[in-house]
Amino acid sequence: MFSALKNHLGALGYLLFWVLAASGIYLYIRFDTSVGGAYASIGELEWWFGGVLRSMHRYAADAFVAVTVAHVVKEMWNGRFRGFRAFSWISGVPLVWLLYASGIAGYWLVWDARAQFSFLATLESLQLAPLGAQVSDRLFSFFVFLHIGLPLALLAGMWIHVQRLGRPRTAAPRALAAATVGSLLVLALAWPAASEPAEAAASVAIDWFLLFAHPLMYATSPALLWTALLGTTLLLVALPYLAPKEKLLPAIVDPANCNGCGRCVADCPYNAILLEEKAVVLAERCAACGICAGACPSSTPFRSAQELVSGIDLPDFTVHDLRKRLQAVLPANEVVFSCERSGRDGIALRCLAQLPPSFIEYALRNGAKRVRAVGCEGECAYRLGMDLAGERWSRARMPRLRPSVRYSGSGHEYSFALR
Repeated sequence: MFSALKNHLGALGYLLFWVLAASGIYLYIRFDTSVGGAYASIGELEWWFGGVLRSMHRYAADAFVAVTVAHVVKEMWNGRFRGFRAFSWISGVPLVWLLYASGIAGYWLVWDARAQFSFLATLESLQLAPLGAQVSDRLFSFFVFLHIGLPLALLAGMWIHVQRLGRPRTAAPRALAAATVGSLLVLALAWPAASEPAEAAASVAIDWFLLFAHPLMYATSPALLWTALLGTTLLLVALPYLAPKEKLLPAIVDPANCNGCGRCVADCPYNAILLEEKAVVLAERCAACGICAGACPSSTPFRSAQELVSGIDLPDFTVHDLRKRLQAVLPANEVVFSCERSGRDGIALRCLAQLPPSFIEYALRNGAKRVRAVGCEGECAYRLGMDLAGERWSRARMPRLRPSVRYSGSGHEYSFALR
């Protein structure tokens, strides 16, 4: 379960957003959008169904923050912010601001002691503290506008964030989604969210996931807080330009061998290929993973051409190079193809999906008794590599493995033999 959680943080973010949207719609229907009625209307929700939804809304917001921070840290730790990934990284930075702003504005709507503390602390950080005494129904309508408008802007930003990704994973696996929603429900039933009494209190309980900036401001100063937040934001945006650039040679198209089938376009993990009459590679987006070469129908070793030229290929690791390396180890009891990041012995590939299925049959028909394919354990270095390879070998995706070859295995390791 931990591996699934780690590998689907982005999809979990989408799930939690929709949980917040669904529960928020019901809460809004029951909500009195006025200064005098807001606190009371929230209190009236604290019967079984309304109270559970309110609590799920609260815990989903906290979980959304935790998942987002974990996603940012994971991508940074893995160095996934430079080069062809820069757009996704930079477009994700404003989403953190929108997430926090949406959550803080949501707290204001309750207008209990915690909400009033947060609102006044925000005004103080903006040097607008005198306005705190001018709370009116019109201002409360503005709160409602913020809590609806900011999440809509967040959703639009999330859509932009995945535009450079092929087949973006925005839906969590069913088991993980069920476990997440079930956990939120258990929390809502076991520890229902409750309002802080609206009367002035000496202290209030802080939601440290969303409201941590307020105590931080009082412990330091508004100027220091904004300097830290803005400085961190600028650093995150500049990170792709500060880090050393990867030296990648983008895929190239050979017009004479490209028939415009579009398989490379459909399989590219980073939307780096367009289809006009022929395929066109957008060099700045290319990860040089070779998945496109593995999808090309011309990438078959059975072609009689002395120089095997594919419709699309990597200039520094061509399909012809792959055929020569395979021929050099044949005949053999076993031929192993491996992802270069797996650390396994064998004929190393940039990504396992760089391997056209026809190479497996070619090896078996030219002296290999068995073929194995070993990819990344856990999350694929190029997002879709193991999924695409598995779909091709199971004959669910073109180019397909021929029926004359039987296969076994799943996940990151497969074995092949002739029937």
